[in-house]
Amino acid sequence: MTETSQPVVLPANLSARTILGRRVLFGFGCATLLFVGSAFALPHHIPPLLTLLIAMLYLVSTIDRNYLVLRGLNTSALVHISDEEALALTDDELPVYTVLLPVYDEPAIVSNLINGVGRLNYPTDKLEILLLVEEDDLATQTALFDADLQSVRVVLVPYSLPRTKPKACNYGMSLPDLKGEMVTIYDAEDIPDPLQLRRAVAAFRRVPPEIGCLQARLAYFNERQNLLTRWFSLEYDQWFGVVLPAVDELRCVVPLGGTSNHMTTKVWREIGGWDEFNVTEDADLGVRLARHGYRTLILDSITLEEANADVVNWIRQRSRWYKGYLQTMLVHLRSPAQLRDTIGIKATLRLINMTGGVPLTAAINLIFWFAMLVWVLGRPAFVAEVFPPLTYYICLVLFIVGAPLSIFVGLVATQALGKPYLWWAALLAPLYWLLQSIAALKALYQLVFRPFFWEKTVHGLTHSTASSTTITGGN
Repeated sequence: MTETSQPVVLPANLSARTILGRRVLFGFGCATLLFVGSAFALPHHIPPLLTLLIAMLYLVSTIDRNYLVLRGLNTSALVHISDEEALALTDDELPVYTVLLPVYDEPAIVSNLINGVGRLNYPTDKLEILLLVEEDDLATQTALFDADLQSVRVVLVPYSLPRTKPKACNYGMSLPDLKGEMVTIYDAEDIPDPLQLRRAVAAFRRVPPEIGCLQARLAYFNERQNLLTRWFSLEYDQWFGVVLPAVDELRCVVPLGGTSNHMTTKVWREIGGWDEFNVTEDADLGVRLARHGYRTLILDSITLEEANADVVNWIRQRSRWYKGYLQTMLVHLRSPAQLRDTIGIKATLRLINMTGGVPLTAAINLIFWFAMLVWVLGRPAFVAEVFPPLTYYICLVLFIVGAPLSIFVGLVATQALGKPYLWWAALLAPLYWLLQSIAALKALYQLVFRPFFWEKTVHGLTHSTASSTTITGGN
């Protein structure tokens, strides 16, 4: 087995495997009982104090998220590599590239591969494309029997738990005959910019050594399919094209996307590979890059994906993401002081807001909206008790100023990103927030009762394809 293919071992304190073990659950249960007991003993002090604290944190979180969007719209930290610069690299200058394609129960993968990864402009003899298929996934295996996959290597991943994407990818990277000097991941439905690998190689030659990862931008080829895909597209465009560049510019942690993140195999190995027990292994990997002293930049190269067009399917996917964000936050807050000393107090606070803060505030939305509805309908005394004047006015500011401001920022983003046709989706964003809240509550439930369950996202719900779509370096 070569040095580049040795299995990596992630330290136990950086894995989500034991994040909610018996000791943690016992401690959480004791804390809950203590809080409930205190609330009954001091009903006029503890509940109002809790709602005040939540409202203040929610206000700070909202301000920071809108600030990142506005800052990202006014500055650009994207790494741009022109077509000419990417094509100027000779075959001898290009490193061997390992491309991981983890799939499960996707028999339609063959046509997607040909339309997507099969169009990468890179020397065949320097591409290691691994199609990672679970050994009990007979439907996908059957679909591959008569397929002409050319340079794609099918790898059967032995059955083991947890059944997750990072587990399959770690297995692929442990194969003894791999020679890849760089590595990236694409999902089954991905259609990357054909020059993306070349752009990544050229970009790494330009940036300083502290850059450990280049995250390409993600977008959707079916964004106009329905209202849900429009919301999803607007969210993704803001996240990868605006928010993450601003986060990097502020020298904070960049949570990676689940696909199209490029790094050297050496760096991947140094930071411990993927956490097989974290269902958003991408976000976790971004944190560990920062903890090892590396930065992540956003590469101005687009990978098109299929936006979820079905509400139930979307909730399944989003609840898994939210659960993984919570896992990531809890794992890296095991030693808060150590995290602060490693990445800094500002980066630590923003990391909390961008991971655990996202699902927690989404869940709180439903609680606060319900409290407001109860108050409007009957003005019960317990609502007035729990929401004293200071808390009430903070929530009023969030409702009257914060919500319209978020909608306005979304409208500004549609123009700045060159997608004015998404304006009406931005206006209807509060309905999208409701879906996010439902997904957040489900994520909290699964975090406790099904922490490692990888809820499968169904692909292929789009009738049209993106096979004829022209993908370039950016907008």
